[in-house]
Amino acid sequence: MIAQIEGLPAGTVGFRAHGQVTSADYESIIVPDVEAAFALNRKLRMLYVTAEDFTGFDPGAMWDDAKLGMRHFSGWERVALVTDVPWLRTAATAFGFAVPAKFRLFHGTELAAARQWLAQD
Repeated sequence: MIAQIEGLPAGTVGFRAHGQVTSADYESIIVPDVEAAFALNRKLRMLYVTAEDFTGFDPGAMWDDAKLGMRHFSGWERVALVTDVPWLRTAATAFGFAVPAKFRLFHGTELAAARQWLAQD
């Protein structure tokens, strides 16, 4: 399940992942929110947080994530991933270079720092 994170600066979208994230979560929450934000902003920043109950992504969700990133390849300005999930931290470290934006990985206790980093000019 995906929940929106409210109270972020203009031009920033945020999502918190709970349990198993599915393709339906992307199609009903993330994609519409991101598309609406890109309709108003040339560049976007994203905050993505995994909650303590996060268990993973189904294959469809991973594919939807890749498609969304590629559809707006040059539109991402900054992406902050806040997680303590070991396999996700490893994957983000290994493939962070492929994110088409400034990318930074934060631990779960560093949510405030991630928000601050996203808000910087």
